[in-house]
Amino acid sequence: MSVPRDQHFLVDQKAVEKIANFVDVSGRRVLEIGPGEGVLTRALLERGAKVVAIEIDPVLVDELEILLADEIAEERLQVLPGDATKVDFPPFDIAVANLPYSASSKITFRLLESGFEVAILMYQKEFARRMIAQPGKPGVGRLSVMVQTYASVKPLLELSPNSFSPKPRVRSWVVRITPHEPPYPLTDGRVYADVVRVLFSYRRKTVRKALRSGRDSFAPEAIEQTIAGLPADLLQRRPENLTLEEFALIANRMSGCLELKARG
Repeated sequence: MSVPRDQHFLVDQKAVEKIANFVDVSGRRVLEIGPGEGVLTRALLERGAKVVAIEIDPVLVDELEILLADEIAEERLQVLPGDATKVDFPPFDIAVANLPYSASSKITFRLLESGFEVAILMYQKEFARRMIAQPGKPGVGRLSVMVQTYASVKPLLELSPNSFSPKPRVRSWVVRITPHEPPYPLTDGRVYADVVRVLFSYRRKTVRKALRSGRDSFAPEAIEQTIAGLPADLLQRRPENLTLEEFALIANRMSGCLELKARG
């Protein structure tokens, strides 16, 4: 079989069985991203899932359609050619994926925007560690804040390079992602995302200076009004030390200022 870009096929059958058993997929619509050689796809089908598998490599698409022709004929499997960072996701309940490292962030955000019950996803270990990093700890960043705002993340399994072919240079983590409502009220989710992005684009600056550096994203008047309404001690800290509640406070203040500007 061909080896697509940035993809490491899971060949550890014990790991496959564990991953397929982490959530009950019987009778559920499962979105699998990057099925590769179909090893995990088979395990999901054996457990009664109805699978839609998105695969970017056209050679692998053809081979999967041959290998799993019976399942496709029975309408238990659909192989959808395309790039998971761009293609429209079909309706699904559960997501399962061995994500390509280079697209992990983009696909994760797309999944969270799509809505699902639970996801079992495999990442490069260091990437997954960033997802659960807490304020003030190494690795905390935009990814940490955005994921933790909309979901809980629980590490389930660590895999060595020997579990894959070809072998990656890093270890991998399988995690469970369970969506939830933001822990603090958000006036506008888009503004919240923009505020988090701007602040971490200037993570070495204080919050005050970082906000003022975001003039390409927010009107200068809204930025100054936001700053004027925030506590002085918060403005003197760096973004990496803020809590989710404080990011919500900043974003909600910005949303209010933007709304006033729009009215005026």
